[in-house]
Amino acid sequence: MKARTVPDAPATLRPDAVGFRDTLVIGLAATSPAYSLAAVLGPIVALVGVHAPGVLLVSFLPMLLIAGAFAALNRVDPDCGTTFSWVTRALGPWAGWIAGWAIAMTGVLVLGSLAEVGVRFTLLAAGLGGWAESGPVVTASSALLVVVMAAICVRGTELSSRLQNGLIVAQTVALLVFAVVALVRGLGGTSPLGGLQPEWAWLDPFGAGGPALTGGLLLGVFAYWGWESAVNLTEETRDRRRAPGRAGVWSTVVLLVTYLGVATAVLAFAGTGFLADHADEEEAVLGLLSTQVLGGWDWVVLAAVATSAIASTQTTIIPASRTGLSMARRAALPRRFASVSPAHRTPDIATWWVAGVGVAWYLGVGLVSENALYDSITGLSLLIALYYALTGLACAFHFRRRLLRSVRDLLLLGVGPLLGAGLLAWLLVLSVRDLADAGNSYTGQAWLGVGPPLVIGVGVLAAGVVLMLLWRRRDARFWTERATVAPDGQW
Repeated sequence: MKARTVPDAPATLRPDAVGFRDTLVIGLAATSPAYSLAAVLGPIVALVGVHAPGVLLVSFLPMLLIAGAFAALNRVDPDCGTTFSWVTRALGPWAGWIAGWAIAMTGVLVLGSLAEVGVRFTLLAAGLGGWAESGPVVTASSALLVVVMAAICVRGTELSSRLQNGLIVAQTVALLVFAVVALVRGLGGTSPLGGLQPEWAWLDPFGAGGPALTGGLLLGVFAYWGWESAVNLTEETRDRRRAPGRAGVWSTVVLLVTYLGVATAVLAFAGTGFLADHADEEEAVLGLLSTQVLGGWDWVVLAAVATSAIASTQTTIIPASRTGLSMARRAALPRRFASVSPAHRTPDIATWWVAGVGVAWYLGVGLVSENALYDSITGLSLLIALYYALTGLACAFHFRRRLLRSVRDLLLLGVGPLLGAGLLAWLLVLSVRDLADAGNSYTGQAWLGVGPPLVIGVGVLAAGVVLMLLWRRRDARFWTERATVAPDGQW
């Protein structure tokens, strides 16, 4: 069989494959709302008590500001590589390459874990609790799920969006039922856990203060992470200069409403004691409370977490694969990663590489211990804060000559992105401080004298620097690019 070659002028992704609604759904699905709530709400309550809604509200602020930066930059450069392309153009190739690496590796680090949650909760919802406790069954099924989701991504963006539309509806309905029943029972005094009456003071994030607030904010930022998948579809979206950016912004707003609603309902039903007591149990909030709230209908909530994680398994592949494609187009990665499937017009080789490395990481780290796998997810906070902050800086720097033209430009293109970048840089520093303590890790053991999540996060960035230097030595074309800016804000 003749070997396949990548043409000098690679095919483009399929234009106009999806619309605003599809990209909005994918942005929401990538954050995995039900799974995120299940994973972080208990620990946040353990830190700040009834002020958990307030922490989720404040965590939304940097996300909204950075989403605004994504929308502004997408209008002038609708590139599927998003942050990689924008940071390269505004701040230069060195910062751009590291930003692209951070995006790709967040997908790799979390892919297998998301698939595992999807598999476990699917089995629990189906009443197969014994299988859910079987390590070989769960591990093999999780790896297979990643392969299936990658195949769907390669088959076409239209197929991916149709699947996501169904999954997000199922997830949203289940969360709504859970939240409404929990709130009604809490307000009616029929909760077996003795709930609380909601108060406006719950929205005050500073009620707990100190280290508790900063720890809660770190968890809150993780809960919102992922909405930018909507913008990675820019080359495949109708009205590509505006629709993807709007979808990213609206994704964060919908998430805010969802998180505040569910957090308030859970506190009204269960109070703080139950949540704090089970904060160390993965997915405790929805997994354990589902039976208390819905009785025999607890499978509805279990299915919500399952569909949430399965949907996010697929959508997490999108930004990593398209970032790889964009980097290869500009010779920042080997040319083969720029391959586009002639039949489906999707980044086939980049997608399979993301899935393959993600499965390898999941299986390899899982052999160390399950706790080490959770620590690798915790290490994501470093990479997330880094590339979001770089995007905010790139926005303000690129539009710097427009900032004094109007108050609107000053606020939306300068102050907002810089404030978002500053908040995330602050959280990045706090992450390094907190993750250095081995006591804050799942393993509870020090690696190289510090916590495993910090070793993993810094190690991944260090590996990126080494690969970058090696590739530059082999092919330096990408590093001939220079940061550019134009008076009208166009590249």
